[in-house]
Amino acid sequence: MGSEPLTPAQQELLDWLTEYIQSNHHSPSIRQMMNAMGLRSPAPIQSRLKHLQDKGWITWKEGHARTLQLIEKTFSGIPLLGAVAAGGLVETFDDVQETLDMNSIIKKRDVFALVVNGDSMVDAYIADGDVVLMEPVYEPNSIRNGTVVSALVPGAGTTLKYFYRKGSLVTLEAANPEYEPIQIDAEMVQLQGKLLAVWRKA
Repeated sequence: MGSEPLTPAQQELLDWLTEYIQSNHHSPSIRQMMNAMGLRSPAPIQSRLKHLQDKGWITWKEGHARTLQLIEKTFSGIPLLGAVAAGGLVETFDDVQETLDMNSIIKKRDVFALVVNGDSMVDAYIADGDVVLMEPVYEPNSIRNGTVVSALVPGAGTTLKYFYRKGSLVTLEAANPEYEPIQIDAEMVQLQGKLLAVWRKA
C-alpha cells in the first residue's frame, strides 16, 4: 500500500483509473478523467494525480496524461491450486493451473484458490463448481471452531469443511446433513487454508 492513506477523492480517481486501464490497456486523457469525476477544470485532477504519485500509487510525466502508469501494489493473480472436495476426499494438485486476476478484491498475502467439487457445503452457500479463496493457515492452534477450512487428510486428499477441535480430536463437518462428519486425530490433519471468500463463475 501507499505510505499515506488516500482521501476519498483520490481513492475515487485511483479506482476509476484502475478500471479504465484494465479495460482499455492505455491511460485516459485529463479530459476523460474530468468527465468521469464530474469536474469542469483540470486543476483538481492534476492535484489528485500529483498526490497519487507522491503516495506511490502511480507514475506520470506531469502534463502528459498518456504517460500515466499504475504502480502494482498487490500480486498479479491468485494461484488456482486445484480442486477441493466438498463431499468425499479428492487428490490435490501440486501444479498451479492458472491464476485468477482478483487484485482489486483480495490484498492479503499468499491467498490461493480452489475449485469446489461436490455439494457437502451447500448449506454454507458453497456449491459444486464455485471457487473458494483461502488464506493460508500458519498457526493451526489459532483456528476457531466453526471456521470453514481446507484440510489435508494424509493418504486421502483435501476436503472443505467446518473445523472443530476438542482435545486431540478434530471433527471436519459438512454443511449438508447427508454427509457424515470426518473425525480424526489432530496430528493427522494438515490445515491448508481458511475461507476468505466464495467466487461463483457467472
